[in-house]
Amino acid sequence: MNWQVKYALENINNDLKRTASAEHVAEDAIRIFIQDRPDTLAIISASYEITIEIAKQYHEKFPDLDFICGYRKECVWTGEAINYLSDARIGWGNAGTLYSALLDNNVNIASHKDYFFSYRLITQMSVVRSIEREFDRVFNIDLANGRKLRVGMLLEYEPTADAVRSFWDKFGPVDVMWNINPNGDPTKNALAAGRELGCGVMKWSEFKKLILRH
Repeated sequence: MNWQVKYALENINNDLKRTASAEHVAEDAIRIFIQDRPDTLAIISASYEITIEIAKQYHEKFPDLDFICGYRKECVWTGEAINYLSDARIGWGNAGTLYSALLDNNVNIASHKDYFFSYRLITQMSVVRSIEREFDRVFNIDLANGRKLRVGMLLEYEPTADAVRSFWDKFGPVDVMWNINPNGDPTKNALAAGRELGCGVMKWSEFKKLILRH
């Protein structure tokens, strides 16, 4: 049994024991049982990146798949994988997303809880003509005024210059690094690093003004 499967089983059977129980099925797959609900088949993956190829392989091997969990904190999801899983009604995200989805009974439509609300906020903006998701934390938007923006979502409580540069190095140039954590603000060094790279590091209020600017 792989390490990530072992940890997931322990967490579900210990932390959620009043609600759920789980058992190993095969390889990275586990089955989760909740009283008076259909069983949930979940993949607990240790991959650093979930691509559409990986998503398809899991789905082909386990046709009744309900959720793919990227167990590593560093796990990144490609936009193609996200689109494939959404179309197939397979939930995706980290362990926290899986556990929340089990309690909320929405496993098949769940998406990564760290990015869900911020991404949905953008999709609901009337000035956003189209949106393309490249990664779980990177998307492109076409605005009604003809402008195009490539946006990265930063999770850090108070992003540092190193966080900004690391994001840029990993995902490429962006126009905006949106600090989506509601509880903190980018450091002065992070703002300076953004200016050096040619992108804005900003909170929602500033980003919203940019989007609505004519």
